[in-house]
Amino acid sequence: METTENTTWLADQPCLDGLAENQQTENSTSERKLLLRTNHLVKEFPIGGTKKDPLVVHAVSDVNLEIYEGETLALVGESGCGKSTLGRLLIRLLEATSGKVEFEGQDITAMKESEFAKIRRQLQIIFQDPYASLNPRMSVAKIIAEPLTTYGMKDKKQLETRVKELMKEVGIPEEFYNRYPHQFSGGQRQRIGIARAIALNPRLIVCDEPVSALDVSIQSQVLNLLKDLQEEYKLTYLFISHDLSVVKFIADRVCVMFLGSICEIGDTESLYAHPLHPYTRFLMNAIPKADPHLRTKEKELLTGEIPSPVNPPSGCKFHTRCPYAQEICGQEQPPCKRFGDRTVFCHFPLESAEQ
Repeated sequence: METTENTTWLADQPCLDGLAENQQTENSTSERKLLLRTNHLVKEFPIGGTKKDPLVVHAVSDVNLEIYEGETLALVGESGCGKSTLGRLLIRLLEATSGKVEFEGQDITAMKESEFAKIRRQLQIIFQDPYASLNPRMSVAKIIAEPLTTYGMKDKKQLETRVKELMKEVGIPEEFYNRYPHQFSGGQRQRIGIARAIALNPRLIVCDEPVSALDVSIQSQVLNLLKDLQEEYKLTYLFISHDLSVVKFIADRVCVMFLGSICEIGDTESLYAHPLHPYTRFLMNAIPKADPHLRTKEKELLTGEIPSPVNPPSGCKFHTRCPYAQEICGQEQPPCKRFGDRTVFCHFPLESAEQ
């Protein structure tokens, strides 16, 4: 391991071991508890081929990630990069091909379903599409009450009281108690989904693009609601999104993914101000600018198609689209390099890293 004044090179060490702990120490005065960790997490989907030469989609590739209690960690990247798959792996809506997911030190990937059921209530999800995620045959009352009844709340009066409390928390009027999903707008439906997600007082909620299907005016209301609920219920969010403007508003840290692998991770402010990975810079350049003076500045834009996840490139997966790529980029996996509280997986991080 080679160390300089500003950087620590970690090519021979587990890439993210202790990373979030270092970030929290530097970024806050209070220590924060590690809630969830992945260890070399892999997810592959078989799509055919032969027994000797199967074809698989490499959706998530060797991901090491840490999420700390009370934070909002955003997961960003282009469509098809594995964001939603990773989110579902963390709460076992999908089973991993290999690797581990540890929740409060317990390996939940190795648990039997009966054992995991005790932990599942701590891990919830808010789905992207509020129109498809609610059962049209169930009333609002039954939708919100379902997790409560699943985990043992049988008293009808107690259920009604709790459901009405949750409706009030998310801004749904009590008189809508017996209405059905088709009678609500998209924003109201998403509020119902949020009420269902917080019903069991979970520790971690995966927010899978929760505002992308909503009008911009409604997005801000739902985002503010999520922040208010996080403070009230002491929630931790994994916030999946392709909208970097939304991410900047809500996230404490940002993790950038490309073709199933992590490119860069760091606190939101510094990552937006000085991207270290070329792919991150291209994403930042694609953010719409309100200032016309900023819009007229010449900027680099990403070209080309995303490589196939069935046959990903060797070495750095981004090298086929990267204008800075050199020969080594197509031959060797990029090492994990740390710059203060930032981590980047790149052979040649951008010059801003040295500032």
